[in-house]
Amino acid sequence: MDTPVSKIRSAKLELYRKKGKIHAKAVSGRFNTLRWSMVWLTQIVFYGACWLQWQVDGASRQAILFDIAHEKLYLFGLVLWPQDALLLAIALILAALGLFFVTALAGRLFCGFVCPQTVYTSLFVWIESRIEGDHLARLKLDSAPPSAGKAIRKLTKHAIWLLIAAWTAISFVGYFTPIRELLPALAELAVGPWESFWLLFYGSFTYIQAGLAREAVCQHMCPYARFQGVMFDPATRNVAYDSRRGEPRQAGGDCIDCGICVEVCPTGIDIRQGLQYQCINCGLCIDACDQVMARTGKPGGLIRFASEWELSGQPGTSNRPRLAVYLALLTVFLTLGAWTLDQRSLLLVDVIRDRGALLREMPDGRIENAYTLKLMNLADHEQELSIGAEGIPNLAIVGPQRFLVPAGSIRPVQLTLAAPGGTALSGLQPIRLNITSPHAGGQQVSEKTSFALP
Repeated sequence: MDTPVSKIRSAKLELYRKKGKIHAKAVSGRFNTLRWSMVWLTQIVFYGACWLQWQVDGASRQAILFDIAHEKLYLFGLVLWPQDALLLAIALILAALGLFFVTALAGRLFCGFVCPQTVYTSLFVWIESRIEGDHLARLKLDSAPPSAGKAIRKLTKHAIWLLIAAWTAISFVGYFTPIRELLPALAELAVGPWESFWLLFYGSFTYIQAGLAREAVCQHMCPYARFQGVMFDPATRNVAYDSRRGEPRQAGGDCIDCGICVEVCPTGIDIRQGLQYQCINCGLCIDACDQVMARTGKPGGLIRFASEWELSGQPGTSNRPRLAVYLALLTVFLTLGAWTLDQRSLLLVDVIRDRGALLREMPDGRIENAYTLKLMNLADHEQELSIGAEGIPNLAIVGPQRFLVPAGSIRPVQLTLAAPGGTALSGLQPIRLNITSPHAGGQQVSEKTSFALP
């Protein structure tokens, strides 16, 4: 007799039906070509962008670098500081809205073509097929008893996977530690603790996710697969099976029940059972089914990108409020980001009064106040900044009034202001410091502070 505990256990087991390792059949076609084009494009950008250099004031630096130690982000000629966090927030919002918009328009295109999990799994499976053979040969090898030949093939495959994972980790860390410094440090075993941690973590993560977990990530680990449905509407186009045309199978319908759509699916689902959250919209089942239809003399498109309205034969509508909201938000945040970037000042100044001495009375009667100025040059070129002061009659600067500030740096400078003695003013008086940059088209920054008088 089943006890309540046994019923609970059986119910839990049904939530995850273990199918074993999936070896998808290779297929050619327009979606497979597009998929591999995206693999090449994304990896050329990822592996190559960290090697790009950018010339600044006659010197060269890495073009894209997240310099966490110095709190700077270099994007070619753009240098972003913590003060520019709003731009990063806007960029993340735009990325999320773009993903939502594409999902509402055509389902999980991101998952099928540019998701890192998809990209690296495709790359690792391709290496596996070169070493172990096609999907049938791999299935046979997995079920074969242990042997020297099997061990050599498996070890060779995993060794290449580990090399790719290691280079991927090096490239990733190379965006945070200049890669031209990272490689010699690796050769000398002189990398720091944080670099070591991320090299091991990201390399292991890539190897496990793309080589071992594979489709399990899309089936059971990816949160996007769980909430994608809330972004769909009846007009969303997904990879779908036209049951009105295909059924009944082998008895008048176009579907001959060959099962090739299941064989080529990287997540091992049967698209003929309807839309499923495991489907990543890669379109490989479309390529496979179109080839079968061509061989049987029937038109393609039995499996295709189609909306719920199209499959049911209902007339659609161009009124899609979900898309309109996403597009409106994209426009708003894109405009806000462009305006924020345009209004972004390349010169910031922080004024700190000398707390050790409020004022100094000089032998000639002048009153002096000391300040520390932090001049922040956010531009990608050196700037010569000139300083002026106003607010008290005959207020003057003692010492240099011009300072060179290197590109993308903060220079603290000591500034002394002097006012003539015998003035009718007393106590703390408001003044203004004007810092001008001739290289920024006469850009001027004004900072309020105070001047102490007896």
